[in-house]
Amino acid sequence: MVAFVIALAIVTFLHMVIGEMAPKSWAIAHPERSATMLALPFRGFTMLVRPVLTVLNGVSNLLLRAVRVQPTDGESPPRTRDQLQRLVEESRRLKLIDADDHVVLTQALNAPSTPIEPLVVPAGDIVAVPAASSPQDVIELSAASGRTRLIVSDADGPAGVVHVRDAYLARRRGSAVSAASLGHPLPVLSPETTVSDAVAALQEAHGQLAVVRGPDGTVTGLVSLDDLLATLLPVG
Repeated sequence: MVAFVIALAIVTFLHMVIGEMAPKSWAIAHPERSATMLALPFRGFTMLVRPVLTVLNGVSNLLLRAVRVQPTDGESPPRTRDQLQRLVEESRRLKLIDADDHVVLTQALNAPSTPIEPLVVPAGDIVAVPAASSPQDVIELSAASGRTRLIVSDADGPAGVVHVRDAYLARRRGSAVSAASLGHPLPVLSPETTVSDAVAALQEAHGQLAVVRGPDGTVTGLVSLDDLLATLLPVG
C-alpha cells in the first residue's frame, strides 16, 4: 500500500511538472520557437489519434442515444453583435469591467457597421504626383512630405498609388518609367461604405489606401487601412 501511494505521488508529480507546467512555461517564454518546433509533430499526432478519437466519440454517442439523450457536436452557435453588446452592458452594470474597457469594447462592436466618412482624409490633404513624374520626382516628393506612399494623379484625379520603394528600385535599375507605370490600382469607395466592407475591399486589392468618391464622382478624400483597423481594433 505504501509503495502504491509513493508510486502514485511520483507519477502525479512528473505528470504535472514535466508533462504540463514546464512545457507550458517554455511555450509562453518562446512562443514562436515552440510553435515552429511543435507544429509538424502535433499535426502528426492528431492524424495518428484521430481514428481512435472518432471511435471513442461514436461509442459515447451510441451510449447517449441508448438512454434517449441526443448528442451534440459541442460547438455553440456564434454570438451576434447584439448579444455581445448586451454582455458588455451587463458586465459594466455589474462593475466587472471599468469605464475605459466599456468604451473600447463598445467601439469595437459598433465599428464594423460604421460608415468610413469620419475616417476620410480630405482631398485637400492628399499628397499626389503627376502620372508622368519620374522616379526621382517621386523620391523627392516623398522626402519632402514624409509619406512613403504617394497618390498618382491624372486628368481624372487619383489614378493609383506609388510606393517610394518602387521608385528607388526603378532609379537603381536606370529605368525610364513614369509614376503611372509604377503605381498600383486604388480601390474606389463611397463615404457610406462601412468599415468592415472597406477593409474587405482593401484586402482583396492588396492595398493600403482607397480613394473615396461622392455620389457625383467627386473625390472627397482617401482612407487608409491603418485607420480602418485602428477603428476595428481600438487600443484602450
